[in-house]
Amino acid sequence: MVEQTSPRLTIRDAGEADAAACAAIYRPFVLDTAVSFEITPPSEVEMATRIREVSGTHAWLVAELGGDVAGYAYARPFAAREAYRWSTETSIYLSPLHRGAGLGRSLYEALLARLIERGFRVAVAKMTLPNPASEGLHAALGFLPVGVHRRIGFKNGAWYDVAITQRDLAPAADHPAEPR
Repeated sequence: MVEQTSPRLTIRDAGEADAAACAAIYRPFVLDTAVSFEITPPSEVEMATRIREVSGTHAWLVAELGGDVAGYAYARPFAAREAYRWSTETSIYLSPLHRGAGLGRSLYEALLARLIERGFRVAVAKMTLPNPASEGLHAALGFLPVGVHRRIGFKNGAWYDVAITQRDLAPAADHPAEPR
């Protein structure tokens, strides 16, 4: 299903065939930064598994520019306990060639729309600090700061804080419908 298109941009559901492109985008975040707390980049097979696992219940979208995957955004369960099932945790990763041009906002807006359509009530995003680009994107999309985990992750010889933000996707309801 195509979410959004322009002459050069297409935002669509990811499939397992997108695993190699998503893994390639994610790899430098794992190896060269503390943006991700993973230490070993996932293989194409692992990335395909991740795409498959969340696509049916939450969402995994890719943004294509000129036919090439330029970024991806996905949502997964916020936490394992059943009472959290209306909440979701979101992530977004863009190729370095496509940052700062509005692609992230377009991709994230499509992801949030999909989550609303599926009945989720709250989106949570976490980001390693400092990360001004991610902080700015989340604030622009209506995510509000709710806390900071201090010195929670150790990577590349340093301790890092993680900011926690959240955004309501729908009004609270006494008896919400099950997410679909």
